[in-house]
Amino acid sequence: MKRALITGITGQDGSYLAELLLQKGYEVHGIIRRASTFNTGRIDHLYHDPHEKGTRLFLHYGDLSDSSSLSEIINKSEPDEVYHLGAQSHVRTSFDIPEYTGDVTGLGAIRILEAIKRSKHDTRFYQASSSEMFGKASEVPQKETTPFHPRSPYACAKVYAYHTAINYRESYGMFASNGILFNHESPKRGETFVTRKITRGIARILAGKEKFIYLGNLEAKRDWGFAGDFVDAMWRILQYKEPEDFVIATGETHSVKEFLEESFSIAGLNWNDHVRIDHKYFRPAEVDLLLGDYSKAKKLLGWEPKVKFKELVKMMVEADLRHEGVDAKFAK
Repeated sequence: MKRALITGITGQDGSYLAELLLQKGYEVHGIIRRASTFNTGRIDHLYHDPHEKGTRLFLHYGDLSDSSSLSEIINKSEPDEVYHLGAQSHVRTSFDIPEYTGDVTGLGAIRILEAIKRSKHDTRFYQASSSEMFGKASEVPQKETTPFHPRSPYACAKVYAYHTAINYRESYGMFASNGILFNHESPKRGETFVTRKITRGIARILAGKEKFIYLGNLEAKRDWGFAGDFVDAMWRILQYKEPEDFVIATGETHSVKEFLEESFSIAGLNWNDHVRIDHKYFRPAEVDLLLGDYSKAKKLLGWEPKVKFKELVKMMVEADLRHEGVDAKFAK
C-alpha cells in the first residue's frame, strides 16, 4: 500500500486530494496545525478513529514554520509521496503579513524538502506552485517557459518554493515536481476568496442575512477550474516517469464581473443591486490577466479539465444555497 503525506490537508485542495488518494487505496497522512479551534470540517467525512481497524487516514500535529515537527512526521510516516499544499495562500492578505507569508509559503517548502532529504526515504515530492507567479505576464497564454513576474509577497514566496524544488531535484537527484496551478474553485473554497465570497454572499442575500457583497477589482481576469479536477493532475504529476513541471489550467479566462453575472443570474438576481466596491480589497499591485496553456499536461499526463466555467459556478451557487437552506427554485 502506498503512503502519502499531505500538508494543508484541511484546505480545499487537501481535502479533495485526500479523498482521491483514499479511493486509490493509499494510506494517507496529513499535517494539521494545533489551534484553539478545530479546522477539520472539510475532511471530517473521511476521518475515523485512528485505532479503528482498517483506518487509512492519519493526522499529525505540525507546522510549516517548525523544522523539527516536519522531520518527525516524515520519519514516522515514511511517505512514498509528499504533496506540499500548505501555505498562507490568500494573495491580498500576503500584503498585510508579508514576512509570515514568506516564512510559511516560501521557507516551508525548503523545510519539507530538507526533511525528506535527511530521511533517506525514496519519496516523490509535489510542490503546489501558482499561476500568481506569472503576475504581470509577458505572454498570453502562460506556459511552463513563461518568465515569472510576481506581483505580491505570496507570489514571490511561491517563486522561491518553485525554484527550491528544482534546486533539490538538480542538486540531490530528488523526485521533485511543480504543478503550476491556475485558479481552482469548489464549494469547499475558503470564504474569503472572491468566488466563494460571491456565491456565499448570494445565498445569504436570498436568506435575508445580508444586503450587499463588497468586492475589489471586477475587471481582473482569471483561468478558473474545478479543484476536484486539479488534484487529479497533482496525482498524475507524481506518477509520471520523471520529475517535471506542469501548468494545470482550463485554457479559458473570465473576469470577476463575468463570475458575478453568471452567479447572480442563476439566483435570479441583478448583481448591480447587491455589489459594492470597496477599495480595501484592491491589491497594491494588480494581476490583470491569467490564462494557462495546459498542453504539456495533456500530452504527457493525459490530463484535461472536465468541469467547465458555467458548470463550476452553478455547482458553487447551488451548494451555498443548500447550506443556507434557500429554496432550490432559485437555482435554474
